[in-house]
Amino acid sequence: MELIKATNLQKKFGALVAVDGVDISVSGGQIFGFLGPNGAGKTTTIKMLTGVLSPDLGSIEIIGLNYKSNEIEIKKNIGVVPDEPPVFKHLKGKEFLQFIASIYGCVAESFNRIAELVELFQINFLEDYIENYSHGMRQKLMVLSVLMRKPKVLFLDEPTTGLDPYSARALKLILQRFAQEGSAIFFTTHILEIAEKVCDRLGLIVDGKLVATGNMDELRQQAGSSGDLEEIFLQLTGADEKQIMALLEEL
Repeated sequence: MELIKATNLQKKFGALVAVDGVDISVSGGQIFGFLGPNGAGKTTTIKMLTGVLSPDLGSIEIIGLNYKSNEIEIKKNIGVVPDEPPVFKHLKGKEFLQFIASIYGCVAESFNRIAELVELFQINFLEDYIENYSHGMRQKLMVLSVLMRKPKVLFLDEPTTGLDPYSARALKLILQRFAQEGSAIFFTTHILEIAEKVCDRLGLIVDGKLVATGNMDELRQQAGSSGDLEEIFLQLTGADEKQIMALLEEL
């Protein structure tokens, strides 16, 4: 079943077309990696898919429901890790998790998972105030607040930013487990090695347009390349190895 479906998404900011006619489909049990250069439209797309921004054109269905008429029901069933973790300065980490669990009405089931997640991500700061957290600690807390609810659909915007290698590995493994249990996972990353290893399907957006989508074999065919994801990415974004080397020689 398609748990994420977007058709002909478009979003403009003044004269800038940030997202231009994007179609996306992610089924339950899939991990979909959404890739592109800085400013390509990745975060804007996630914000539309999660209800933060309204598209100028196009339609969005999450868990089979249209976003315009079922926003509250959809938000109950999704989890979002934004590119910048929000700051709740005057709460302790534990209090923030209790707050999130109470909003979603899942206190008991969420806190049954917290002990496992705390150990998995090596978290030892939940009794401290969030204003004293580093960026990496805030990122871990945000990831924990989403994973503890075990949502049907997860959206993660650069989720490994600020995470240590152990925690990034733990996140990769738990996302794979969630997918095996039927969740749909949509995430952006600039770490192509992670995307290639973790994702079942990938989409590449350039200047607001989705220029390629599919598994690795399909992307290789579309790029006319037999290389890894890095090589495919460079070719499809119009920056090949020879161009990079030529620019380096001019420095």
